[in-house]
Amino acid sequence: MITGDMETKRNHGMAKVLEAIRLHNGTTILSTGITGDDARLAKAAVEAGARMIEPNHPAVALARGLGGVTTMHAAEQIRHEVEMREMINVTRGVRAVVGREIYITVGIPGGFTELVPTEIPDEYFAEISRAGADGLHIHKSTIGDLEQVVKKAHQYGLLVDAYIAHPDDLHLFGLPARTPKEVAKIAKQMEEAGTDMIGLMTGMSYEGVGAGEIHPVIKERLQALVETVKTPTLAEGGINLSNFKAFMGTGVNILVVGTSIDDEVRSAARKVVRQFIER
Repeated sequence: MITGDMETKRNHGMAKVLEAIRLHNGTTILSTGITGDDARLAKAAVEAGARMIEPNHPAVALARGLGGVTTMHAAEQIRHEVEMREMINVTRGVRAVVGREIYITVGIPGGFTELVPTEIPDEYFAEISRAGADGLHIHKSTIGDLEQVVKKAHQYGLLVDAYIAHPDDLHLFGLPARTPKEVAKIAKQMEEAGTDMIGLMTGMSYEGVGAGEIHPVIKERLQALVETVKTPTLAEGGINLSNFKAFMGTGVNILVVGTSIDDEVRSAARKVVRQFIER
């Protein structure tokens, strides 16, 4: 294993993250969904100022209509069926169009808590790294599984962003923590395991959220995370144009935004096609 080169790659990746946070005054976005799985839209996001892009396997399942899925909720049920080769090709294409200085983190089969247990062989870490990924977007639900992924990812020059979830969330997208105190405890364990960026799942992805507000419980959980760790922090789930400003004062560094952008792109497509059809 070429450890020096891999450490250099990780350092370069973290420098990209810190620069994105600095450029956007302490809170930047990680653009995902359509902007992660379609290189044309990834390029558009970067042209608009995004410095971090995330392709992931459930979004790719949705983009390809795998199994006939038409919603992200349905795609979550079959995400493990996406071939690793597909994620490598998506990553390589996005990297080719956005350039070297954009941070790319990738959700790969086996990187989430899959409905069907899915191993990540060493060659997958190596191939996704060579394809242009700076990191892996990980949603494992046990500290043991996360530790294994972090160790392997680091060996191949990849950073890891991983998440804390509420045990009652519709989909368990991270290590479960019910109270703010538990959030802080789990976050510290994740940091000690070498996790490079630690995020909180808001639980808002499927339940919705009031405009301009963060639920007090979510705010307390996010505060517990931000105050506990020294790593860059993220918030993911249901963040949109109506509520994102409410996150700005929390101290969180990165907002993961996907569905909000997807909805706007779909709306724009309908509008343009309707004008052609209706004349």
